[in-house]
Amino acid sequence: MSKLRRNNKKLTFDYIVVGTGPAGAVIAKTLTDNKKTSVLVLEAGGNNDKDKPIRDSTFAPELEERFFPQYFWQGEGIPQEGLDERSFEWTTGRLSGGGSSINGEQYVRPTSAVFRKWEKLLGPLWSPKQAIPRFKQLEKYNGKTTNPRVHGFKGRIDIRQAPVHPTTMAKKLVSAIEQATGFKEILDYNNPKTPLGPFTRWQLFQKPNGQRESSSTAFLSSDIMSPNGRGIKGRKLRVFYKSTALRVLFHRKRALGVEFLKEGKRVRAYAHKKVIISAGINSAQLLMLSGIGPSKLLKEADIPVIFNNPNVGKGLRNHTLNFATFTTNPNDNSLPPYDPNALYTGGAFLPNPMPGSNKNRRGVQLIGIGSDDKLVIAILFLQPKSRGSIKIQSNDPLQIVLADEGFLDNPADLKAVKNIYRTYIKNIAAKLAAIDRSYRLVSPTLDIINDDAKLEAFIKQNFDHNHHQQGALRMAPLNKGGVVDNRGRVHGVNDLIVADDSIIPFTVDGNTSAPAYLIGFTIAQELLKQSRYRGKKSKAIAKGK
Repeated sequence: MSKLRRNNKKLTFDYIVVGTGPAGAVIAKTLTDNKKTSVLVLEAGGNNDKDKPIRDSTFAPELEERFFPQYFWQGEGIPQEGLDERSFEWTTGRLSGGGSSINGEQYVRPTSAVFRKWEKLLGPLWSPKQAIPRFKQLEKYNGKTTNPRVHGFKGRIDIRQAPVHPTTMAKKLVSAIEQATGFKEILDYNNPKTPLGPFTRWQLFQKPNGQRESSSTAFLSSDIMSPNGRGIKGRKLRVFYKSTALRVLFHRKRALGVEFLKEGKRVRAYAHKKVIISAGINSAQLLMLSGIGPSKLLKEADIPVIFNNPNVGKGLRNHTLNFATFTTNPNDNSLPPYDPNALYTGGAFLPNPMPGSNKNRRGVQLIGIGSDDKLVIAILFLQPKSRGSIKIQSNDPLQIVLADEGFLDNPADLKAVKNIYRTYIKNIAAKLAAIDRSYRLVSPTLDIINDDAKLEAFIKQNFDHNHHQQGALRMAPLNKGGVVDNRGRVHGVNDLIVADDSIIPFTVDGNTSAPAYLIGFTIAQELLKQSRYRGKKSKAIAKGK
């Protein structure tokens, strides 16, 4: 049905989308490019795009460290056995734009090596050949590259390469990484031909003036929505803010709509075509609350089983995160005084240093974070073998899930992180000190790196949490651990789709916002193709063909 209306007091739309993060927002906008299509989007938080901490990119590091309660879901994961029972926050953005409104703004596409694995499992829809053109359609690139054919310049997502003039600190770090690893400096890490090497300029989700670009500003902005964010501006798109999805409604295994909590009242909305869940880390919980998941767990929670799928909530994975800290030269600026929105002081993508690893594939991400008196290198291991899980505790939609990220559960991950310190950080420290003796490695010290027991203890104590959760609702055949098929359709039911990072089938080798946009855009385009096909078929039947 194309018209927004209430039928017998029922809110009725063609599609209902849960979540305004990268996938949900791009789906809503793409579907309503067909002005006859109506979409309702549910967002548990409010629209905070104009708030200074959200708009101003210099707040990005602080947002991730302090977790402003007004912008985040509140919760904590279970103690991690592999990290001496330490626990970490289980949270993401609870506002328009979801995680894209509070993240570190790094724009990193998965490499072709990742998409080739996706293609082998899922078919050509997820091949590098198809992924790169879709990224080009999404992005409006503002930066330099040696390969302009792989970037888009007319999309809705502003990407800024920053800073234009890197600082001395960044140049010294990049030179040290070059000398320590043998990988030459690269200009554009999102160029499929240069996925490895150090660089002075990050690509950031930012407008040309340096303000944050989120899925909210890119796809739910004033040129799409009416000024109050509720009505329609040239399209049948509505966003209900402060509306928390409670469960998907079914009839005979067909998704009919969503029950949600708005202003203290339970409300139901219905979809003629599809219900699309793009709730990020909350998607697995919503499936289980709706009766899709391990039957034993659902029965214990007194939830009627719609479809028994033990794969729901399994296979959760996340990149590891550790740090190395250096003293600096007080005469070196970490960021250009004229561009504090640049945020980072160089970085690198490098292969997994473990013996036998593919040296042509990304395995490690290094992020330079400078300040007046220190340079911190954030270290992400991008090929973790550890797996975690998500389970509901009860049928209460507002109760936090039991999120076990399984950090370092697989001993291979701890070995890999130790090897990163010994192979990369130790050698980078030596080369950096040779360039400028003011740069000294102070954490961990060399005596810790050279002592296996001390290094292992340091890694566990120094371990931190990032927000790269993926894979808990894997996109794969049911018999291969899948929850959804290659178009996001949930196995065992009809007209229900999941589209976000939770369906990633193999771990991405970088930050997770870019793949979420791609997943949403790909699935939205497939829905449009399906709708056009059905329209042509209906016309053919009407003409008696």
